[in-house]
Amino acid sequence: MTTQNTTTNTTTSTDDSARYAPEPVPRLDWTKLAPDVYKAMVRLDAAARRGLDPLLLELVKIRASQLNHCAFCLDMHTKDALAAGESVERIVQLGAWEESRHFYTEKELAAIELTEAVTVLTEGFVPDEVYERAARHFEEAELAQLIAAITVINAWNRFGVTCRLVPGHYRAGGHK
Repeated sequence: MTTQNTTTNTTTSTDDSARYAPEPVPRLDWTKLAPDVYKAMVRLDAAARRGLDPLLLELVKIRASQLNHCAFCLDMHTKDALAAGESVERIVQLGAWEESRHFYTEKELAAIELTEAVTVLTEGFVPDEVYERAARHFEEAELAQLIAAITVINAWNRFGVTCRLVPGHYRAGGHK
């Protein structure tokens, strides 16, 4: 059995050959250094999620965080999704959703595809067919909220990745 002591960042094991890598130190505690920005982000996040299905929203946040390589947000949103009743299987398959479409509804697939298009703007735009597919599954007001939520998680990811926020200490529901 292996346990991690989060106060000293040391790992103890019954087998000393099985040690975890040391926990990194965040670059910057931006929430304390820019508290007005942090508070504004929290308000923006709350406004963006209004009217959206909480489980769909967590899938969107997880997928954007996967694409942006934000370990901190992946930790947070997978824990929140599990606490909200999402299955481990659907969370695991999200990284390969195109090959695992049968795990998701058409509406969820449209949201996931839109999340990818908004998150990875390699072509400089969101393709018309992706937007139109999402527009078929979401009423205009809900689609506007979804686009806002995708934009907000991308902003959170950029703070997390740039400041190297450390995953592993978040408890489900801790950000609301």
